[in-house]
Amino acid sequence: MGAGEAIDAFDVEVVYALPDRQRRITVRVAAGASVAEAIRQSGILDEYAEIDPTRWKLGIFSRRVAPDSKVRAGDRIEIYRPLVADPKTVRRERARSRKG
Repeated sequence: MGAGEAIDAFDVEVVYALPDRQRRITVRVAAGASVAEAIRQSGILDEYAEIDPTRWKLGIFSRRVAPDSKVRAGDRIEIYRPLVADPKTVRRERARSRKG
């Protein structure tokens, strides 16, 4: 490919971590694709019906992004599960149980 030629499509990785395992899918997307489009194209929504890319937090390489953010070649799109418990409350309870 010469200088100035546009890339029509490229690979990105979609990652979803569960407590006991991690699902990683490489998907080829068109140039200009959004994070939400890449997630849909990966097929992960068929495997995990609970995922809602319009409501759940998303990231690329640990940086929060909006569903309509554009992806680039080699990006790792991360789907973050909602928190089950407030981290501050959990730490407080753990400290309280250690004391006594």
